[in-house]
Amino acid sequence: MRRNHVAMAVAAIALTPALLVTTPALAADPVGAPTACQPPTDTFVVTTPVDEMSDGDVRFTILRIIGDPSTGREVGDAAQKAMNGTIEDQRSFLTTDRWLAQARDDRFAALVTLYFAGVYKDLRVTTEAQRALSDGTPTVVRAFLETGCRVAQFEDDRFAILQMLANPATTAAVRAAAQQALQAGTPEAARYFLEHGQFEVWHSSPQRN
Repeated sequence: MRRNHVAMAVAAIALTPALLVTTPALAADPVGAPTACQPPTDTFVVTTPVDEMSDGDVRFTILRIIGDPSTGREVGDAAQKAMNGTIEDQRSFLTTDRWLAQARDDRFAALVTLYFAGVYKDLRVTTEAQRALSDGTPTVVRAFLETGCRVAQFEDDRFAILQMLANPATTAAVRAAAQQALQAGTPEAARYFLEHGQFEVWHSSPQRN
């Protein structure tokens, strides 16, 4: 996204009336712990080399990129600009301009991740987001969005579950579910427990009634 969108997006985030972090003790219908990680955009893969495409294939490929749900704002704007230009502009988009625009989309996604990591107090995600943004190269930022953030989130999730186990107020049922999630040893199990599992146990617990 364009740089002037960053301040607008962060301001809109800041105005959200309720953060999603809550506990069964504080909410009648609690919402699970969210993740700060933003999914990578611009995942549409072009398999045919551009110099082997006909002019029609070039235009059709760009239209598919514009219509792809994963396309970010910067890539979408650049694609639309290319479609309004010459065939040389369109070929240049597929070979060069798309990747420059993707780097801007990726940096914005990393900035949003950093913001939410601060809100949710995910220290490892914060550290890795800062590291990627400080490096600043498109490859490093992209790697953070595709894999690094997920790995860092797993560390933060494990820490959150360990804190829950250390809390004497945690019920026996929730404690057992937390231990199960840790024993599973996967990012998916930890995230599911924090987002859903702890509250499924809490809703079914006799102590709630």
